[in-house]
Amino acid sequence: MMNEIKTALVHYWLTKNRGGERVLKAVQEEYPQSDIYTHVHDKALTDQLFPGSRIEDSMIGRLPLAKKYYQYYLLFMPYALEQFDFNDYDLVISSESGPAKNIVTSWRTLHICYCHSPMRYVWNMYYDYVRSKGFLTRKVFELGAHYLRAADRLSADRVDHFVANSSEVAHRIEKFYRREAEVIHPPVDTKQFYAVEHPEDFYFYCGELVAYKRVDLAVEACNRLGKRLVVIGDGEERARLQKMAGPTVTFLGRQPHDVLSWHYANCRALLFPGEEDFGIVPIEVMASGRPVIAFGRGGALDYVVDGKTGYMFAEQTVESMIRAIGEFETTGVAFDAARMIDFARHFDVEIFKDRFSTFVERKYEEHRRRLHQDGQPTRAARIAADMDAGGQDATSGVS
Repeated sequence: MMNEIKTALVHYWLTKNRGGERVLKAVQEEYPQSDIYTHVHDKALTDQLFPGSRIEDSMIGRLPLAKKYYQYYLLFMPYALEQFDFNDYDLVISSESGPAKNIVTSWRTLHICYCHSPMRYVWNMYYDYVRSKGFLTRKVFELGAHYLRAADRLSADRVDHFVANSSEVAHRIEKFYRREAEVIHPPVDTKQFYAVEHPEDFYFYCGELVAYKRVDLAVEACNRLGKRLVVIGDGEERARLQKMAGPTVTFLGRQPHDVLSWHYANCRALLFPGEEDFGIVPIEVMASGRPVIAFGRGGALDYVVDGKTGYMFAEQTVESMIRAIGEFETTGVAFDAARMIDFARHFDVEIFKDRFSTFVERKYEEHRRRLHQDGQPTRAARIAADMDAGGQDATSGVS
């Protein structure tokens, strides 16, 4: 039945292939007939991810330099989304961490939002962003964030059902939107990774080098302990992190999959010091049979089990991370690679597809029944039946 309904997918922007785009690709594979709407897209990327799919940009994509500087148009995005016409669609699935759910749909259209997180820069990380800016930029940001926050809260009422990518995000949705959310973890292609019998003696970090990920904690902890740390990734913090790094810390920048997978399999453990919405990399490392040492908040709570899949540290400080590394090295726990690989498979792409499609089909069936009142007499039929039974004409007195 689901292949027969007209479906649209809405994603904030399609310019890089990261966690949100992996979710969208898995959803699109379940609903290959879907049209895709976004603010701006990179054609080379979308041709690779969604060959043959119809992709339409919002008005943002037609603004000057939008392909590169689309985020400067954030204030216009709620309005831009409202210009899409979804009246002919039976189902719309929005994928959001940037503006995507602000769309207007017909009352006959079911709108499900897969939320990677309510927009961090206007909600849970708002003051972190404020503190990071200069005076003039801060004032502009504060005014813009006020508008975006109001628009975002209003748009939550346009969603029929929320899906969250972690328990942490479900809590944020409940707090900021006053809505419940089904937790369905994002897809991880666990089968493309491998384990080795004798890993090497280095710690590992992989991800964007931006302030909120707190890579500085991992760098400073390994500086003080004299431990080898390999960092893969790039971003605005790289120069600062390299300046503070000691001789045991190596930066490799962005690397292809084969280099990533080798480091996943051969590291002593992944260091994961940020508070993330979920975190794809830790699952990929577990799929390679290696443990994770993570800050004990955010998405990590859904997959890091002390002594089983890794260790958590309670405070986002260098001292707390050092204690966790020390516990990891001295407790003598022999991490079972096969068990971690089996654990990681609970987050596999096929598990995601099955859980998400089951949820969508259940909610669509409920929506269809309400829409068509299956098995229930229409209001007109009830009035006629009442008249036949000698009851008062419900339309009497109405001219």
